[in-house]
Amino acid sequence: MARKAVATKAKTQTNSPEFTKEQELEAYREMLLIRRFEEKAGQMYGMGLIGGFCHLYIGQEAVVTGVTMASKKGVDAQITGYRDHGHMLVMGLDPKGVMAELTGRSGGLSRGKGGSMHMFSNEHRFYGGNGIVGAQASLGTGLAFAAKYKGDGSVSIAYFGDGAANQGQVYESFNMAKLWNLPVVYIIENNKYAMGTSIERASATTDFSQRGASFNIQGEQVDGMDVRLVHDAAERAIEHARSGKGPYILEMLTYRYRGHSMSDPAKYRSKDEVTKYRQERDPIEQVKARIIEAKHGTEESLKAIEAEIRALVTEAADFATNDPEPNAAELWTDITISA
Repeated sequence: MARKAVATKAKTQTNSPEFTKEQELEAYREMLLIRRFEEKAGQMYGMGLIGGFCHLYIGQEAVVTGVTMASKKGVDAQITGYRDHGHMLVMGLDPKGVMAELTGRSGGLSRGKGGSMHMFSNEHRFYGGNGIVGAQASLGTGLAFAAKYKGDGSVSIAYFGDGAANQGQVYESFNMAKLWNLPVVYIIENNKYAMGTSIERASATTDFSQRGASFNIQGEQVDGMDVRLVHDAAERAIEHARSGKGPYILEMLTYRYRGHSMSDPAKYRSKDEVTKYRQERDPIEQVKARIIEAKHGTEESLKAIEAEIRALVTEAADFATNDPEPNAAELWTDITISA
């Protein structure tokens, strides 16, 4: 893959690297799956089929897609917060299992006991879905410690948001990670509003890429709405960590179209702002336009992909609606008791 420009420290990369035809189509398919899955999840939540909390990833699809494309699937560990459905899908987990977990059914990836916020797959090296704000930074650092201890060559990729970036445990993790040069990449998904307060009102400094500066951790800002830029930066950051140089911070400048969760009407921002992002910066529409312009595909071929994705999501929704609820005996499994 040719790269036209390299981001510098504390700068946002603006010249986009090129994707091959295969990469463009892979990114389009993965992001479209996340988008259509999340739209269906929102619909099912409104129908009362999904209980508890439900945080959608609509608008932020380029971040996890680009990062995962740059990682080694099945080798590198990933961990995130409660906005986790898209992460699991792009890592290759069955959409039926993800959706069934949302509806609390026995066929869910956590056997219906975790719900939207607490999914897990040791097989795919996905470690949640964590409900405690900022917990994934500490746990992700622990995964990196384990990787270095075992010498398995893996990297831990820990995603957290601009709100979680103000948590004290994040900086304790930074200190430990740099002190021992742990193979971890911290992905700060800056969607500008955390739970509902703009970063300008909640954060004394809004350049989150420099939050590790006092620990001598290199960081950079990335346009998180362009999957090519995400992939390009993630490749460098992951290689930095894998080669023994220690932790790296990537601040992904992204945007969520929905509220913080399904219960959030998002009245703290204007409709015009959301519309502007949808019309001018949508990560999926950018890829679609490039595919057609480069003749990597046609409107008809992309419609065929769309139909395939919708069929997968419909199948997942049907499974998650009709699959039985967990047996009551499941209440006694997966429990650790300490004396």
